[in-house]
Amino acid sequence: MARVHPRPADTFLTGKELPEIQQLLGASVPAYRAKQVYEALYRHNITDLAEATALPDALRAEIEAKEGLGRLVIDNRFASSDGTIRYLLKLPLDGRTVETVLMPEETRYTICVSTQVGCPVDCKFCLTAAMGLERNLTAGEIVGQVLVLVREHQLDPQSDKLNLVFMGMGEPLLNLDNVLKAVRILCDRRGVAMAERRIAISTSGIIPKIEELGRAEVRPRLAISLNASSDEQRREIMPITRKYPLKDLIEACRVYPLRTREHLMFEYVLLGGVNDTPADARRVVKLLANLKAKVNLIALNPGPGIPFVTPEPEAVDAFQKIIMKALPCYVRKPRGRDIYAACGQLKRTVEDGLVTIPVT
Repeated sequence: MARVHPRPADTFLTGKELPEIQQLLGASVPAYRAKQVYEALYRHNITDLAEATALPDALRAEIEAKEGLGRLVIDNRFASSDGTIRYLLKLPLDGRTVETVLMPEETRYTICVSTQVGCPVDCKFCLTAAMGLERNLTAGEIVGQVLVLVREHQLDPQSDKLNLVFMGMGEPLLNLDNVLKAVRILCDRRGVAMAERRIAISTSGIIPKIEELGRAEVRPRLAISLNASSDEQRREIMPITRKYPLKDLIEACRVYPLRTREHLMFEYVLLGGVNDTPADARRVVKLLANLKAKVNLIALNPGPGIPFVTPEPEAVDAFQKIIMKALPCYVRKPRGRDIYAACGQLKRTVEDGLVTIPVT
């Protein structure tokens, strides 16, 4: 059984914005002290208040008595032959674990972040769906995943070489308040200081929340998990379609307020013999014809219990060529398949045979 942390979630510092920290410290503490705490948390990425040496000892002791940092702890990690690392991170609130993935490439790093423990959406090609939903993550637990990996690998959040994707465990738009709060902290120049354009959020198509996301002052780029070319097909593999049909989803995308040089990204998981035919590709082109869009193709990443197969490379190539006649289209290179770190494989897997990196 997971150990319950003695502090409630709202007494953790990580996840608080500057006004909340100012309120916590009280009117008797100068405002600049709140800024020092905020910058220590996010800019300097401290793991202990003792590292916040700019603060007086008495103030550090007072904060520690009221608040825990709420940092996530590395519980386990697994190394792929392609350099990808999948982390199991223990949450400070209740000891549950959540997955975060680091994907190093020649010119950049990408961190794939989770927003829920499990997922309620029940996509039939995704291992996370088999978990169901345990709970939403707090803003601090979302930001905390980034802080752990940035510190562990000495990454520069302000660099154009670091990207962040909300494509891990969970449906981000069903935890939108916490996700947007985390994004504000991640993008705040006094905080983690990432650029909005370096952050993307993926959704199965929760239409009211897409509209809400579009109204947010600080928001990531939007990616839609499409995965089918018709309602009938999509209902079979993504039951959420029964509530939000393709026609309504595409209309929500049409009116979504894109910024300068911004495109909608449509992700399409190719399932061998199911949705990977030339006819499917032509229907996708028709669906997206009036949108400023790009398409990202993902050949199914297999897993135990998934009732689909990975398509043949020739089918992927043919599908891409049809899409590219009308829209930019890319094939996502599978990363971390051998350690269950690829898209759709996240299920806190710890089976023997995975290459474990010792936790120091």
